[in-house]
Amino acid sequence: MVRISVRRSAMLVLATGGLALLIEGGALAAPVGSGSSTTPSPASVQAVTGEATLSVTTEARHRAKQRRLAAARRAAREAKLQRNPRLMGRLMAKKYGWGKRQFSCLNNVWTRESHWNPRAHNHSSGAHGIPQALPGRKMASAGSDWYVNPRTQIRWGLKYIKHRYYTPCGAWHAQQRRGWY
Repeated sequence: MVRISVRRSAMLVLATGGLALLIEGGALAAPVGSGSSTTPSPASVQAVTGEATLSVTTEARHRAKQRRLAAARRAAREAKLQRNPRLMGRLMAKKYGWGKRQFSCLNNVWTRESHWNPRAHNHSSGAHGIPQALPGRKMASAGSDWYVNPRTQIRWGLKYIKHRYYTPCGAWHAQQRRGWY
């Protein structure tokens, strides 16, 4: 096994068998802590540093591959959520600490308002999006893509409900009494 420690311009390579080498600028500077004053041959230094380089390169490739896979998983999840605003709303409502009961109320409100359609628009009032914000441009405070992005609309709508009604069930009860929330 080879272990590498890089500090500024020097690299310390620890190899199997207790051999430790200090390498500066690609050349062997000195054996370190070996208790021996003999300098290893250039071939053994090259073998040790070559193996270390291979190990570091392999690990770097593995980490890069893991990052790409994680990014691909996030992109796939986001694409799935964009196609299913109701699921996105459920996940976002959890961040407010709202469970199944509150989501049921939220679902009732927004199904009645827009059927969870981010392009829903009421031409007579000017209300727009999943939460039917009136006027729709109020949602610009949550993002410049408010007109079409369900995530932005849901973010704005949840914040509105939290500040105006405290919970989705509060909004649902208001909607049942008045016909709007």
